Amino acid sequence: MKEWYELHMLCKCGSTMGVKLRTVIYQNKVEIENVPVFTCEACNRSEVFAEIKPALIDVIKRFGNSPEKQLLQFNEFNEIAYLMLRATDKKFAAESVEKIVEERINELLDLLLLAQSLVDQPWTDDLRKRLEQISKHSLSVNDSP
Repeated sequence: MKEWYELHMLCKCGSTMGVKLRTVIYQNKVEIENVPVFTCEACNRSEVFAEIKPALIDVIKRFGNSPEKQLLQFNEFNEIAYLMLRATDKKFAAESVEKIVEERINELLDLLLLAQSLVDQPWTDDLRKRLEQISKHSLSVNDSP
């Protein structure tokens, strides 16, 4: 199990909950891997990371009431999950989180320029949405005391 060491919250039982990338199962048919979830080792309580809840709900809404059996990688839909997965990957262990975030922003900006030059509006919108996910989270982390 991979753990994001920078993020913690207090559990109702009084213990500290850390964020782990977990699998969320929807209607026993859809497995969504790499979802950031706060997990308490003491009481086994879990809670989806608040920053990604809206994105997870959007993904789940796509399935409707009778989804087919499938496996999804949440990091393909959400930049926070993508960055957490990358930061916990042993291949990038020597890189700081700041460097990983900076590289991803630069990659997305390069792709945005390409999408705009191709006049691909859906791709442009998706890339802007991804950049917004990163900037919203960065601002909320930097603004906290």
